[in-house]
Amino acid sequence: MENWFVINKGADFAGIAKKFGISPVTARLLRNRDIIGDEAIRRYLYGGIHELYSPHLLKDADLLAEILVRKINEKKSIRIIGDYDIDGVMSTYILYRGIKACGGEADFQIPDRMKDGYGINEHLIENAHAAGIDTIVTCDNGIAAVDEIAHAKAYGMTVLVTDHHEIPYTEENGERHYIKSAADAVVNPKQPDCPYPYKGLCGAAVAFKVMQVLYEKTGAPPEAAYEFLENVAFATVGDVMDLTDENRILVKEGLKRIHCTTNPGMRALILQNGLLPEQVTAYHFGFVLGPCVNASGRLETARLALQLFLQKDVVKAAELAAELVELNAQRKNMTAEGVKLAAGAVEEGGAGEKVLVIYLPKVHESLAGIIAGRIRELYHRPVFVLTRSEDGVKGSGRSVECYSMYDELCECREFFREFGAFHAGKGCGGLSAENKRLLRVDRRRLYS
Repeated sequence: MENWFVINKGADFAGIAKKFGISPVTARLLRNRDIIGDEAIRRYLYGGIHELYSPHLLKDADLLAEILVRKINEKKSIRIIGDYDIDGVMSTYILYRGIKACGGEADFQIPDRMKDGYGINEHLIENAHAAGIDTIVTCDNGIAAVDEIAHAKAYGMTVLVTDHHEIPYTEENGERHYIKSAADAVVNPKQPDCPYPYKGLCGAAVAFKVMQVLYEKTGAPPEAAYEFLENVAFATVGDVMDLTDENRILVKEGLKRIHCTTNPGMRALILQNGLLPEQVTAYHFGFVLGPCVNASGRLETARLALQLFLQKDVVKAAELAAELVELNAQRKNMTAEGVKLAAGAVEEGGAGEKVLVIYLPKVHESLAGIIAGRIRELYHRPVFVLTRSEDGVKGSGRSVECYSMYDELCECREFFREFGAFHAGKGCGGLSAENKRLLRVDRRRLYS
């Protein structure tokens, strides 16, 4: 059951309220969130764009940008490989537009959720090699693709990784050993030796930071990359990142730009949802516009969404946006049916489990994560939803604050063909023997 508690942390709420022009209630909320001290409060309430952290603090950001500058000058072919959710689409958009603006010969590839699965894979590498691609740049994926990157390197390709997911590791005698790939540069704030002060960036924010460095190294002002802030804000909310520290500034600044966006695709998506640009809030990112982008990657191909944001023709943009809205309507109906099936399965035999593992073979595999999230909300426990895919069983998980899915899956990694892309928190429990048996089914694959 869900339990609510009133937090009573002491402070001079009246004094804080007077100093910062807020109500005592807001001052209490800030204290309850452990935002303490004048500077922390000021930054939380009024932090601006000039307080963003330097992108040069990201490990390998300068190295990656220097490699890109060399490839651009040498007219080498560059392929961006993204992901099929909103963060992957926005990341791909940022890198593609940014590299092209710097004179690079770039194209992009977004994996097909059904055929390719998550992230870079051997099939995409073979395609890149056949097309004569010199350099692969990943975004919102790649940190765990050790074998796949080795395959690309065997072909002589340069591989640059931008990502924000947990770093894969093995554990021996209680000590973690982080796994590194053969990539030529890796930008991910979660690397244990990365000095970047904020680890909670989404993939699009990492791509934005890399483009700031690239712009600087090609002679353009880093501020020119601010045009991508609306995409960063969209992805930050859509990928359910914590709205703390730098993310608050990125979303606030991105919303300012959304309100006067000149991107035909962004405007079309907003209008097709019955809104005006100046009406858009973080709520609309998360619950109105974002699901339309994600629906393309779930039921069709995320290339539709990317094409929308790259579209310059207003009429074509409106047609693409209308298609995404319709796909999202279909997704809603399919999700409602899946949630009903999942809840029924829990009530029939899984209500006593600490971690819920639900097998729904007839549910569309792209909906597993949404259904897992709804079931987590109903039962307040970590949830894995498994579905039948073309080559086995594929699943998705949604967790609670005190349970790290990534850590727990590492404990039983021998049961999986592959898994990854989790935003891990703190671990506090494990899978039961029965649920491990369920996760063992048919050379399973588990994705977030």
